[in-house]
Amino acid sequence: MVWALVAWAALGLAVSMGAVPARHWLIAFAVLVVLGAIDLWRLMRAPTPEVARALPEAWPIGVTRDVELRIEHYGRRQRVTVHDLHPGDWDISEGVARDMPRTLTLAADSVSTLSYRLRPQVRGNFRFEGTQLRLHSGLRLWRQSRVVGVPQSVRVFPNFAPLAGFALFSAEQASRLVGAHIKRRRGEGTDFHQMREYRVGDSMRQIDWKATARARKLISREYQDEKNQQLLMVVDTGRRMLAHEGGLSHFDRALDATLVVSYIALKRGDAVGLFTVGGEQRWVAPQRGMAAIDTLLRASYDLQPTPVATDYLAASTELALRQRRRALVMLVTNLRDEDIEDVLGSVRLLQRRHLVVVASLRERDLDEALDQPVDDVRSAVRAAAASRYIAQRAAAHEILRNHRVTVLDVTCEQLPAALVEQYLSIKRSGLL
Repeated sequence: MVWALVAWAALGLAVSMGAVPARHWLIAFAVLVVLGAIDLWRLMRAPTPEVARALPEAWPIGVTRDVELRIEHYGRRQRVTVHDLHPGDWDISEGVARDMPRTLTLAADSVSTLSYRLRPQVRGNFRFEGTQLRLHSGLRLWRQSRVVGVPQSVRVFPNFAPLAGFALFSAEQASRLVGAHIKRRRGEGTDFHQMREYRVGDSMRQIDWKATARARKLISREYQDEKNQQLLMVVDTGRRMLAHEGGLSHFDRALDATLVVSYIALKRGDAVGLFTVGGEQRWVAPQRGMAAIDTLLRASYDLQPTPVATDYLAASTELALRQRRRALVMLVTNLRDEDIEDVLGSVRLLQRRHLVVVASLRERDLDEALDQPVDDVRSAVRAAAASRYIAQRAAAHEILRNHRVTVLDVTCEQLPAALVEQYLSIKRSGLL
């Protein structure tokens, strides 16, 4: 329509210069009005295509997946531009959904499908409002926008995708996949597992002399790590977990690592619980069985870190009242030197009954700042500040270690393997 009006205006300019008779300009206007009216009338009468969207109801954060649109069109040939109304804060900045909107021509009485990719960057409840169709008229003079389809809700969970890959593996194999370094200690543990023939390297304490006498050959008892113990994951939801790396917050990374170590603990027969401190509090009492993973996911998928100071001492007091049975308590946070008195008091309170491990997340930018060359005043100040900050963190960690607290000073990438490795080490040592 715009180009037609430009052409008509150019014809009017030619009329004003006397190059074309005035009646031609009037005839062109009449033709344009008639064609425009007919084209608009046909567009208004065109049937609206039906759109059905196929997408998963549960979506892991940070994972790119396909969304498929099925377009059913009953009518004459129709050109249409399709734009799915996905949540606006999902990741499209890097071109993940760059093929939206998409223009296609629907054949008469046909069914078409198209797909595009999305990656959520925030957990919680989200809604796809519908699909916007922009119908083009036959002569391309008009376009009409129509919103069709049924709104759909989707829940974005912590990244449970790695857990699906662990399903076919044993707990020990899954631990290796995470990156945990497992020290094999054959035959040791606290629970009896089986009788077997003596192997070179077995201790004398493992030999069952009664069974040896009956079988007339050396028989050893084999033990396994004790089951039905309790692991309690405590995750900070305060301001310390608001830092972002790689598009995800430290809190998101902490939740992902929590799921990994919880999965392995459940597979080894232990009970796993969850307690969040700082912002919004959630409590999941320790449960056994692989169904507990679903409980943990449902309890944590919509949690977000908030800019509040975490009261570690109050959280430990409440946790001590809730968790009576001895458990391995793994606190995931980001310790600063100004937090140490509060954290130390809370840890000593929990140590009266529980075994406590503190995982302190370290920003990767700190390590990178120290690796950068120092060639001017600004880079020197940056390196000195990073070095001082790391030294203060190390001093705070050392205070906790002096009180017999295991401290893991790790980056987000190292966190899952560090938690799994520490959990397995405690299990095998019989400390719990």
